[in-house]
Formats: sequence, C-alpha cells, structure tokens
Amino acid sequence: MTAKYSGQCLCGEIRYSVDVEPLFAGNCHCKDCQRSSGSAYIPAMLFPEQNVEVSGKAKYFEMTADSGKTHSRGFCPNCGSQLFAKFSNLPGMLGIKAGTLNETALYAPKLDFHVASAAAWDFMDPRLPKKQGAAQG
Repeated sequence: MTAKYSGQCLCGEIRYSVDVEPLFAGNCHCKDCQRSSGSAYIPAMLFPEQNVEVSGKAKYFEMTADSGKTHSRGFCPNCGSQLFAKFSNLPGMLGIKAGTLNETALYAPKLDFHVASAAAWDFMDPRLPKKQGAAQG
C-alpha cells in the first residue's frame, strides 16, 4: 500500500511518507520563508510528527522568528533541499514543504498568511482567505 503523502529531497537521500491528512495547509509569505526558499512563499503542510516516517537524516537550521519563537528548517545535507519545519510553539508537529511531494497535486492550501510581508510581484490565489500575520492566533 502506498502512503497518502510521500516525497523526497532533490537527490533522494531523504524520503518521507505519511498516511494522515494534514492538520493545516497554507502558503506562508513571510520574509524568512521568502529568503529561505528564494521564492515568493513556502507552501506548507503541518502533520503530527509521530505520523511522519522519514528515511535519511535532515540537518536543521534554527532561528528566532519575529514572534520570538524558535523555527527550525530541516534540509538535506547533501543537496540542500528544504523539506521540514519545526516550531517551538507547536511541539510534536512537523511541517512539510509541499514542493517536495511526489504528487504535488495533493497539496490543497486553505489560507495565505503573513500577506503583509508578501513580495510586490507575488500573485496569490484570490479564492484563498488572506491573513495579514501568522496563520494562528
């Protein structure tokens, strides 16, 4: 049986699979996500970490976000692909970058957030709700 969601880094050294639905799916337009991705936003899904099976070992870069909370981005130490995110205010959760999915059509964002920081050239789906700041709170 194939996992509902599966994906990998560019070189295939890190792979993941998860059989539950994401607790959240949305596009983050904050400056940190723009800088870390080199793009307008990061399409992200959030899962209970216990439900995500990972093969390979991601390296994490930890920083303090504007909120004062810790945000750790997990990437492949071989090819540099950014795959995962962990947040100090969401213990036990694992963010997955939707661009790393094997079947990217499975990604269904529910919200654009941190739109106050969006790049001037960013085109957002007009059908999605917009939030000026963080997705929660």
